[in-house]
Amino acid sequence: MPLHTQIKDGIKEAMKAHDQARLEAFRSVLTACTNELVAKGRQPNEELSDDDVLTVIRRLVKQRKDSIAQFDAAGRADLSSIEREQLSHLEGFLPALLSEDAVREVVLMVKEKLGVTDKQKAGQLVGAVMKELAGKADGGVVKKIVEESFT
Repeated sequence: MPLHTQIKDGIKEAMKAHDQARLEAFRSVLTACTNELVAKGRQPNEELSDDDVLTVIRRLVKQRKDSIAQFDAAGRADLSSIEREQLSHLEGFLPALLSEDAVREVVLMVKEKLGVTDKQKAGQLVGAVMKELAGKADGGVVKKIVEESFT
């Protein structure tokens, strides 16, 4: 079953279960998918591919993490807990991320392939590794491992 359809079904299930956090999380995904369709010049009632839906969900996960950090910094634990709950529902759709060891192997392979020896080209290396991994690793982890590879 396509991911877009799973989200629509998830909304129905959340409504029946009276699970407000899950309902809000799924509705935000559906809204973001509709916005993505419109941005691509397609009809809002069409469905996105699973890869496009995963891209949208990754964007929403990043937004939730940023919101959590800001709410925690402002001392708003009440709002932070809501975001954390929604984040957990969104992360359920994402595939498992690679371990740091697996990412380290890819970083070393790409570094050798590109012949990067200068720390000034670390940004290019991070970009190349992220392209190689295609969403299978967290950007922060990749950046940390790339920086470690120059020491």
